[in-house]
Amino acid sequence: MSLDSYLQTMPKVELHVHLEGTVRPTTLLELACRNGIDLPVSSAEAVHDWYVFRDFDHFIEIFIAICACLQTPEDFTRVTYEYGQEMARQNIRYAEVTWTPHTHISERLTWDDLLAAVNAGRALAREHFGVEMRWIPDIVRCNVDTGPTVVEWVTSPGAQAGGVVALGLGGPEVGWPPEPFEQVFRVALGRGLHSNPHAGETVGPESVWGAIHALHAERIGHGVRAIEDDALVAYLIEHQIPLEVNPTSNLCLGVYPTYAAHPLRALLEAGVCVTINSDDPALFNTTLNAEYLHAVHDCGLSLDQVEQAALNAVRASYLPADRKALLHDTFRAEYARLRAAHGVDEEQSR
Repeated sequence: MSLDSYLQTMPKVELHVHLEGTVRPTTLLELACRNGIDLPVSSAEAVHDWYVFRDFDHFIEIFIAICACLQTPEDFTRVTYEYGQEMARQNIRYAEVTWTPHTHISERLTWDDLLAAVNAGRALAREHFGVEMRWIPDIVRCNVDTGPTVVEWVTSPGAQAGGVVALGLGGPEVGWPPEPFEQVFRVALGRGLHSNPHAGETVGPESVWGAIHALHAERIGHGVRAIEDDALVAYLIEHQIPLEVNPTSNLCLGVYPTYAAHPLRALLEAGVCVTINSDDPALFNTTLNAEYLHAVHDCGLSLDQVEQAALNAVRASYLPADRKALLHDTFRAEYARLRAAHGVDEEQSR
């Protein structure tokens, strides 16, 4: 129990989490009722049962249904604030949160409304819980034509001042490679954003290579299928391109059959800059704390390795260099203090 309590108490950074995938079941039901959305479930328990996915396409269907329940600025302020509350509960000090603007923009909700709404939730969470967030709006890869519009939004004068740090690329990989998005990512990079696409989840190494070569990816969402290509693993190590790894998500969507089969440990031991994340915690019935527990108990990481992954997340964040250095040093000092407080011995570290 001392090890488990340590893992749940240690300070963390989360780099791969979708705002729409954090919505609490009770909140989802309330928003659906208020916004006139007819869901196939009517209780929190039934929502959990609903979140059992046949495949990635089925997951996307449910994700879209959740998005339909988020319609007003107040909705986005609420779910952002509630994620901040969850961050504090798990001692997540900083998060870079993905959301999908083109799915939500309508006559009722403009880009400016949406950005102001999530920032209102962010400000309340900072005030009440002391946590910090930044934003990674993404393009849905099966909606290629929306790319230029999204880039105009996320590189608008107020966007970076409003916490936007990177451009993401999400949605179904199968049939939708990174290469068609080369131009819009070039524009975003030229205007000061980072490149942070999903790749190497439901498609193999070729998707990761495409994200690197076409999109100049600085960090990869998922990327676990890189393990299938020794040359790609070597490239990731040489260039220290971080991977945002989400073990439970990969199991729920059939990428790997078990935690034991998951390549988290193999990638980390090879020297890849691996981080641990929750992806869509409400949909996968997980938390970042649970992912850290799975990393040790089910994926076979030592405590030293899980601390390394936690510090990798600090280094891989898009915070300014001085903020990263301060957070890194703070985390290391807190890990040493918490090890002693929780009675974690050297044997558990290896």
